[in-house]
Amino acid sequence: MTQPAPAPSAPRPPGPELPPATRHPWTPLLLGVLLLSLIPTVLLAYARVTHEQSQKTAALVMDYPAVAAQARRFGLDPEALLSRYQKLGVNGVGLYEDVIGNLVQRGEVILKTGADLLADVPGAPVKAQNVYLRSVVPGAAEALPARYTIPTRTVQFGGQTWVEWPTDPTFLPTGPNRELLSRLQARGLTVVYRPYADDALREPGADWPDVPFVLFNGDEVIGARTPELLAKINERLGGRLPALIEGNPQRGLDTLVATHGAARTFSVNPSWQNRLDPATLASKYNLAARERSMRLLYLRPYPTINETEALLTRTTQLLQASGVRVTQPVIAPFEENSLLRALSLLGPLAALLLLGLSLPLPRLGLLAAAGTAALAFALNKLDPFASTALIAAVTFPALGLVLRRHRVTDWFLATGLSLAGVLFVSALGANKDSVLGLEPFRGVGLTLLLPLVLVALSFLPRQDLRQTARDIYNAPIKLGDVVVMGLGLAVFALVFLRRGNATGASVSDTEAKLRQDLQDSLVRPRFKELAGHPLALVGLSGVLPGYFSALLILGGVVGQASILNTFSHFHTPLLISAQRCFLGLGAGLIAGLVAIWAVKAALRLWQTWGQRPRPVQA
Repeated sequence: MTQPAPAPSAPRPPGPELPPATRHPWTPLLLGVLLLSLIPTVLLAYARVTHEQSQKTAALVMDYPAVAAQARRFGLDPEALLSRYQKLGVNGVGLYEDVIGNLVQRGEVILKTGADLLADVPGAPVKAQNVYLRSVVPGAAEALPARYTIPTRTVQFGGQTWVEWPTDPTFLPTGPNRELLSRLQARGLTVVYRPYADDALREPGADWPDVPFVLFNGDEVIGARTPELLAKINERLGGRLPALIEGNPQRGLDTLVATHGAARTFSVNPSWQNRLDPATLASKYNLAARERSMRLLYLRPYPTINETEALLTRTTQLLQASGVRVTQPVIAPFEENSLLRALSLLGPLAALLLLGLSLPLPRLGLLAAAGTAALAFALNKLDPFASTALIAAVTFPALGLVLRRHRVTDWFLATGLSLAGVLFVSALGANKDSVLGLEPFRGVGLTLLLPLVLVALSFLPRQDLRQTARDIYNAPIKLGDVVVMGLGLAVFALVFLRRGNATGASVSDTEAKLRQDLQDSLVRPRFKELAGHPLALVGLSGVLPGYFSALLILGGVVGQASILNTFSHFHTPLLISAQRCFLGLGAGLIAGLVAIWAVKAALRLWQTWGQRPRPVQA
């Protein structure tokens, strides 16, 4: 009886067609410099976390004029409605400076045009085009002209005294409503004062009340166009902190922040707010406080009281779950340690040199390293700390996959080096201004592009570059190659366009809902990491033939680059970025291992589909 013939084994796909990694004689020395430089970065990271943990407070500040308008629509007393909202978590109010029109509304002065007075008192010594004020509260109208540079005069007729204005003074600022201010402060509310700017004011800022925060209106602070006046405003701020509104950079604010610091403030445009349901808006306020270090959450009521109460209830719940305490924030500026930052400079430079020396063509590698350094310093105007932070952000995501990339476990080396890069980026990039969001990380686009280029250079064969160019030019290209390359470029373009919060590539409603659900329950990992890490693991496994593994490794570089990109948002607390990073790593590792098994199973099925088992011969 003959033995059955063995079934033909499925052809095993070749591993990644990549040149072996280069090990330069300087590698141990440069790695030693890198490890020593990590010591000050760990100390700096600890100091930053300690600072951020002490600042986990926020104030829920309700816009008082908006509350007053809502109360009047429903026949309620504004302060009674505010007290109702205070029980749901509101602990602050935004109080605008009074204008002359407010004095008229409260009955402290009477305002009439000259035409109206002539109609009431024919022959009165007034001009029809002018505007006239008369006191109801003794001295109220007479005290106003001294505040402004506008020429006025006093006229008397019919036994009454009027102050004549050559222009309508309705919107001229008159200082705070001190009676209302006292009542609000007596309720334990944090008052955010909102002064108006007007060129006619003689001494702007001279009568600001004793409040902790000042929130300027419009696109510039008072005095932004006049250095002398801005210097006065800077002095008159005293112990008050200016509010820094996210998404609304105000001219001249940087001068005030340099002296006083700032309170990061989050607010939503009323027209946008009315397009969002209370749960969605509450999620945004929670995200702002938890992940963007917003200390003043500036709210406005919805058109209905029920919606407003739902917003406050949900916001308070989310803030409590996030560990953010609702109270009057006591804001301390982030203190930098210049000595430890200087000691951290060597690590990224050593890593960049090691990467250049580890490329298959050392001269090309050194040229690429020098070009990377020159670009980083040029983008950051030769600032050594910001420039070296960018060098770390583009070097460490590539370094691990250049040094080793031939087995799945090499992903852990690449990830470890990326996490080391995180410490350097934080140590060198986090300072007083960047933590406030005033100094953005320059070169964010390069953090995705340059690591890909550096890893791609490591795929070059060790031969004359001209021969490599000829080989590429003469290589036969199949239609499948064109399709694969087109898909790869399209995916990278989508990732690049969506690298920021406000880009040309929006998210779908389904993805937006998924993001909200995730960020309400935990810190949401970044999509680039959830996709990039599995790609790297599949590529390193060598289960796919030909250049597919190399393409997947390049996709994995995006995941590593995203780790560094996450930590380049210095206004986000370091521990929040760490949670996001490790959630992405854990999910990416599991997905990658599952993907390797799935690809192997799919390849076996593809290669054996339709084959009948050989009959057993007797």
